[in-house]
Amino acid sequence: QVQLVESGGGLVQPGGSLRLSCAASGNILSINAMGWYRQAPGEERELVATSTGQITNYADSVKGRFTISRDNAKNTVYLQMNSLKPEDTAVYYCNAGAWSRIGQTIKHGDYWGQGTEVTVSS
Repeated sequence: QVQLVESGGGLVQPGGSLRLSCAASGNILSINAMGWYRQAPGEERELVATSTGQITNYADSVKGRFTISRDNAKNTVYLQMNSLKPEDTAVYYCNAGAWSRIGQTIKHGDYWGQGTEVTVSS
């Protein structure tokens, strides 16, 4: 199994910055894409940014403000969020597609973290 643990959320004023981190652990063989999604109250979960390592993808609403990066040696993905707006308020979830070993079995799974809350408010 693979576990994802996010950190770095909190309360920030509009125009401020936060950096989210997500560390993957477990019997990991390799990780394909890692990314961030968010869900605001009463809304559906939406993509924020993803990274395959070579290719990054951003939601239009965060382009130019958010930057996703990975440290493959640490199985960690980061989300640097600048120029935050009240509409960025949401629970942010880390996601990873990973190959892992369970006993003699090798499997690929899609894994989610527990979420970290980001509130942008004055």
